[in-house]
Amino acid sequence: MSVRSLCLAILSFGDATGYEIRKESTEGRFSYFEDASFGSIYPALARLESEGLVTVREEPQAGKPARKVYSITDAGRSEFIGSLCEPQAADTFKSPFLLIALNASQLPPDVIRRALERRKMQVTEELQQMIDCEKDSECTHPGSSWTRNYGMACMNFTLAYLEEHGEALIKIAEDAANPIATAAE
Repeated sequence: MSVRSLCLAILSFGDATGYEIRKESTEGRFSYFEDASFGSIYPALARLESEGLVTVREEPQAGKPARKVYSITDAGRSEFIGSLCEPQAADTFKSPFLLIALNASQLPPDVIRRALERRKMQVTEELQQMIDCEKDSECTHPGSSWTRNYGMACMNFTLAYLEEHGEALIKIAEDAANPIATAAE
């Protein structure tokens, strides 16, 4: 999925400002689909507007510059649906934690323990966000429910795996830190 498609996806749920689109794409319910930044969102919105796929209107604000609110057009909705019908790219997963795990034999055990605890905390926080979204009346769209449940299942599996196998990762670091004791075993 491109930033362009991500903008159209967000707008297919309702009008939004560029700031709201960025927030949804980095912290909100769309943050799991594509990496997007202010630097990529605004050029994508400008292209979408010039192609007639979105419209923009200015809304005055007291004491502030007018805010630009974007809306998807019928052509934009058709383009978005068409993009979803194309074969999707493989999912990508990037994890700084897994880089630490990959190098566990080169790191002190306390670094591995901290990394495991930090990862469990991060996953728990993400899981809580999904649970909170489940209670939110704005998240009642059927596809949103299925997607959220899939994400929650992945997060629960991750937590269970970290709990069940975390000590094995710490042991890798301990064995590397004590090669003589490991050889004696």
